[in-house]
Amino acid sequence: MTEMELLSVFMIAGFFGLLIIGIPVAISLAVSGLLFGYLGFGTSLFGLLPGRIHGVVTNYTLLALPLFIFMGVMLEKSKIAEDLIDVIGHAMGGLRGGIGLAIIIVGVLMGASSGIVGATVVTVGLLALGPMIRRGYDKSLACGTICASGTLGQIIPPSLVLILLADILGISVGTLFAAAMVPGLMLAGLLALYLVMVGFIWPDKAPAIPREERDEISAKELTLRIIKVVLPPLILIFAVLGSIIGGVAAPTEAASMGALGAIIIALISGRLNWGMLKESSEATLATSAMVFFILICAQPFGLAFRGLGGEGLVQHMFDFIPGGQMADILFMMLVIFVLGFFLEWIEISYIALPLFLPVFAGTDINMTWLAILVAMNLQTSFLTPPFGWALFFLKGVAPPGVTTADIYKGVIPFIGIQMIGLLLLFLFPGLATWLPNAIGW
Repeated sequence: MTEMELLSVFMIAGFFGLLIIGIPVAISLAVSGLLFGYLGFGTSLFGLLPGRIHGVVTNYTLLALPLFIFMGVMLEKSKIAEDLIDVIGHAMGGLRGGIGLAIIIVGVLMGASSGIVGATVVTVGLLALGPMIRRGYDKSLACGTICASGTLGQIIPPSLVLILLADILGISVGTLFAAAMVPGLMLAGLLALYLVMVGFIWPDKAPAIPREERDEISAKELTLRIIKVVLPPLILIFAVLGSIIGGVAAPTEAASMGALGAIIIALISGRLNWGMLKESSEATLATSAMVFFILICAQPFGLAFRGLGGEGLVQHMFDFIPGGQMADILFMMLVIFVLGFFLEWIEISYIALPLFLPVFAGTDINMTWLAILVAMNLQTSFLTPPFGWALFFLKGVAPPGVTTADIYKGVIPFIGIQMIGLLLLFLFPGLATWLPNAIGW
């Protein structure tokens, strides 16, 4: 190991050290990158830095991020999740585990409408966790269902994860959106199957809604409410995703349509007002600023790591792994999974992933399939203790009787289900490549 490569190792250690003592991730990235880059090259290395930062802030694809964030926040403020849970919950409530199935469906619809994990988990947690427990649901099962359904927005497009992965890997956003559709729906199906099995094997853990409560709404009224509540977000989903996947509109153009569509849905629901629009804009600004600040601060880190020879060091590490390319992918998946216990997806995407990508450059590995594998793995990071953000979001809104142990225990089966989904995707790459190939991406 050369002196420069040793500096790259110390830089990574310094970054984790700053995180451990509580320094924000963006500052940790910038400080460790600038410090060790200066130790290795002086000021000469950072002549490239303004160009790198300019490339981030002028990236046309990344313009879709604040637009999709606004769409998600606006839908959250318009209380569409509340309406969906009420209507779908009554429609599915006659089944054992029916409320859980309704939450999974809401997770799919909200994920495809907004892609924001925090909004879905907090909203569904506030609305559904207490009623589920009062109806006899096992506390851990209820917590795990809500957390898992909320994370579906990270694999079902339009997902912020997929947009950033498209930028990092140099793949079309439309291609990744198309590739993620089947794996995302497959994962939702696996979650639903698990809930059906729990309701069948342990009916006391997932009871049906009592008939008296279901009969409060007539079948005709329920049908009309389903059409009124479910149809608008479905139209928005097909308009946004269909235009991107079909090649009719660029991601930024479709995101603009989505933002406008979210405003229209809020208007139709009668909940649009100046205060709501102001709150949505402020929340969008705060979230977008956080994302872009991390992206900007990641530039000196990435520049220094490459300049110090860190990429070569990582490639040499892979040389010691027996089993060829598939073993290399499994090793990368394992590292990303472990990092997910401690880091957020955006940090893993812009720190760990670029370290591994050169290993697969120039090989015959399908990068679209690899990107969806990474996306599904990153999704799991929201569920894994001790720092899974979905767990924190739910704990913040959980009733007093729900403990952290209940939430941690509840997500374990769902982490296992996500691992099954990841394994199926690894064994059958066609799950990710079939739709892009079929539509000619």
